[in-house]
Amino acid sequence: MPKYFTTAKIARDLRMNQTESERLLWNELRNRKLNGFKFLRQHPIVYDKNAVPNGFIVADFYCAEKKLIVEVDGKVHNQQKQKDLLRDQIMLNKGYQTLRVYNEELEDMNMVLDKIIQKLK
Repeated sequence: MPKYFTTAKIARDLRMNQTESERLLWNELRNRKLNGFKFLRQHPIVYDKNAVPNGFIVADFYCAEKKLIVEVDGKVHNQQKQKDLLRDQIMLNKGYQTLRVYNEELEDMNMVLDKIIQKLK
């Protein structure tokens, strides 16, 4: 395992290289803007400490209070549906819920925010 490999470094790199869609949604979630819920962006969640390097995910957005993961999916996710389903199931088994939002949905930000609010209830 290379020395530079850490979950924190991966998360930091992802935060520095957000997609435009992630940036748009982050502007709506940051600073407790959505009903007072605190969200973190590109937050690592370790689900199996014995499975390094694959025992963690980096959630696009995460609300710890409700254990809600919000993923913003672009076209690349069309080729990795099975991987995403497996990841979502692992996280569900660990007590997390995942909401996937597609880039195209962000054109109606109010609808996306309503979907997130419903999951937070």
